[in-house]
Amino acid sequence: MYITTDYPSVLLIYTGGTIGMIENPETGALENFNFDHLMKHVPELKRFNYRISSYQFDPPIDSSDMEPSYWAKLVKIINYNYDYFDGFVILHGTDTMAYTASALSFMLENLNKPVILTGSQLPIGTLRTDGKENLITAIEIAAAKNSDGMPIVPEVCIFFENHLMRGNRTTKINAENFNAFRSFNYPALARVGIHIKYEPSLILKRDAALPLKPHYLFDANVVILTLFPGIQQSIVSAVLHVPGLKAVVLKTFGSGNAPQKEWFIRELKEATERGIIIVNITQCTSGAVEMERYETGIHLLEAGVISGHDSTPESAVTKLMFLLGHDLSNKEIRNKMKTSIAGEISKSKH
Repeated sequence: MYITTDYPSVLLIYTGGTIGMIENPETGALENFNFDHLMKHVPELKRFNYRISSYQFDPPIDSSDMEPSYWAKLVKIINYNYDYFDGFVILHGTDTMAYTASALSFMLENLNKPVILTGSQLPIGTLRTDGKENLITAIEIAAAKNSDGMPIVPEVCIFFENHLMRGNRTTKINAENFNAFRSFNYPALARVGIHIKYEPSLILKRDAALPLKPHYLFDANVVILTLFPGIQQSIVSAVLHVPGLKAVVLKTFGSGNAPQKEWFIRELKEATERGIIIVNITQCTSGAVEMERYETGIHLLEAGVISGHDSTPESAVTKLMFLLGHDLSNKEIRNKMKTSIAGEISKSKH
């Protein structure tokens, strides 16, 4: 039973992660704790004039165990509660947060409300925790509306250490520092100081008239293959002949370059002819693949490899899994991988 009020409303979904952990006094190891622990350590939440409800994964999961079935669970929770809340905050372990944010951006078609993922590098009960500020600001952003009553940020984002970033543009870059995430190929959607400074021109424009269309299906028969000098044919061939393999994210050098060895190009060409989709992304943290730029890239194009442009590895792999799960033809998937469907690459939507 939900009572409609004029107060902003936010649903807090706790999946697990460092933010809600507590130190075991005997072993010193961090263990998951329940959500009440979180509320106890953030009394400031009561000062919000918001209706804040919560949902907790039981048991909470370590983000290293995150997988598509949990993404589907998150989508079900958001879809079920979509009409009752102004926005959603997902508390998530940092290790796979960028994968979850990318996946949700594709699964929540026509999303017109904020879905903000956040977490922390230190548990919320510790003195120097970054979790308190991340949580409080994420809730504020999830509830924020323009003067016309529409959400300011109607997309899936990660908020961490004073930066609001598009979820499918974000990658974890640091295991220790508080600024754990970065969006290298797309500017921050908002920066937080004394005030929250939004960048409206960078935020996705949504058609509020379209209803949310949730998706749940994934096909995880995908692999990431990272090139390095001296990579052996036997290794490449073994990967490309894995039974059931449907797609490869190929992490190449620089702007999309790879060895020109005859065997390498042949292995790729034979794989694409077998129907395996191979998407080329750069190993560099910043920049894009331009296969037309050098001869090595042109050879990849001729072998049937497609460009992932400036996609992150997290976005490329979850997008492939998402598209493969939806009974699309090989040609349709190849076309969609080359175009932006949720703001994930710097290429116009066709």
